[in-house]
Amino acid sequence: MRRSVALRLSAALATGALAAAGTVALSTSQASAAATGATGYATQNGGTTGGAGGQTVRATTGTAIHQALCSRASSSTPLTIQVEGTINHGNTSKVSGSSCNTAAGVIELKQISNVTIVGVGNGAVFDQLGIHIRESRNIIIQNVTVRNVKKSGSPTSNGGDAIGMESDVRNVWVDHVTLEASGGESEGFDGLFDMKDNTQYVTLSYSILRNSGRGGLIGSSESDTSNGYVTFHHNLYENIDSRAPLLRGGIAHIYNNHYKNLNESGINSRAGARAKVDNNYFEDSKDVLGTFYTDAAGYWQVSGNIFDNVTWSGRSGDTNPAGPDPQSNTTVSIPYSYSLDGASCVPNVVSQTAGANKGLKVSDGSCTPQNPGPTPTPTDPTPTPTDPTPPSGTNLSLGSGAGADGSSKASGTSYGNVRDGNMSTYWSPSGSTGSVSVKWGSATSVSKINIREASGSAGAIGSWRVLNGDTGAVLTSGSGAGVISFPKTSLKKVTFEITGSNGTPRVAEFETYAQ
Repeated sequence: MRRSVALRLSAALATGALAAAGTVALSTSQASAAATGATGYATQNGGTTGGAGGQTVRATTGTAIHQALCSRASSSTPLTIQVEGTINHGNTSKVSGSSCNTAAGVIELKQISNVTIVGVGNGAVFDQLGIHIRESRNIIIQNVTVRNVKKSGSPTSNGGDAIGMESDVRNVWVDHVTLEASGGESEGFDGLFDMKDNTQYVTLSYSILRNSGRGGLIGSSESDTSNGYVTFHHNLYENIDSRAPLLRGGIAHIYNNHYKNLNESGINSRAGARAKVDNNYFEDSKDVLGTFYTDAAGYWQVSGNIFDNVTWSGRSGDTNPAGPDPQSNTTVSIPYSYSLDGASCVPNVVSQTAGANKGLKVSDGSCTPQNPGPTPTPTDPTPTPTDPTPPSGTNLSLGSGAGADGSSKASGTSYGNVRDGNMSTYWSPSGSTGSVSVKWGSATSVSKINIREASGSAGAIGSWRVLNGDTGAVLTSGSGAGVISFPKTSLKKVTFEITGSNGTPRVAEFETYAQ
């Protein structure tokens, strides 16, 4: 259900377009992008490096950005585009070429990979012009401002989204950006940061989202649940009506953000979504966490958050706030390292670090803003390498009381194929990630599993986690198939979750052992 917005704008941004001449200049200098490297879920699934190692190009118009993309040797040749000045409709034209697929009136990153766009010099402003990422991977957008993008009225761009991702997008890191509008849907604006149609492994960090009816969403409808693995950290959401963000399915990690003046609702977890919400500061806001405008429930794990002058609606119909005393109703395990600032100092840290033109400053995890280059402290177990020693004893997966299930499977495969003792059959996820489980009717002690890949797919499995299927606890994590050991655990279900891959994963056998 969509609701009309009645924004209480604290400031209106200028909407006049500025035509400017543009140039493209080749340089051997390194861009000041990605100084600290990607964080959060963007580090998974092979990581996010953007244009690292490639040529650096300077651009002062949208047409020049498109020209840089179209001048590459191929659509995957690494490229960093340094942007300075105002990018608008008057200077953004379509450019054709074999390594690009661009369009006028929008910065189009379509069917490409390995690109960084970074603001330099006096700054980069995308005025009434959105950035559209479609069927692409390994993209970094850093140190830019995108403002007043409209889906109705004039001019329109990118469906009204400041940054929008859709259709099989993988590994995007958006960092130190400012995304802002001047109203809600009735004024012609849509979302500031949207992901839909199978977009995964995204991080939004040290950014400002403000003065909009909609902060952003993961999933365009209750049936669009193929998106996920998204991290939001050290961002400021200010004067937003709702969707901060809206989550439909998938997993999100939301930590150390400052939420100020959320007018209708905030983090809206629904349609089975699971959000880990840690050490955020919510201020002068309403219904900052829960399931809203639907009866399709979502879930959350909360810890360390501060609720400062937050009001909560009563539960009724499709309004299901988590407060006034938010409690966890799920568990979410995080596969990467990160450092948590205390929630009490989040407003100060975020004010000094978030947004474009802040010098790419970050937090060191102890409430101290600093120049780029911190070393995060691991908060999850150190990844466990697979064990080259073949397991001994009875394969418990073959027992008469054993069964199997999992996440969505590829056509023609079966969960049961991982426990049939036949290496010629296999289970494969419907995408590049997914999970498969072996289960029993009663508690069974397990300390070792052996993941055997099908013939022709060796090496496809990248990063993984082994979970206690009863509790969701992470037993161990690592990369690559083979024998995996962990402390002996009594459980009814053990899950092998593939979080990254180098091709199409195919698990022929999921063997389980007590010793």
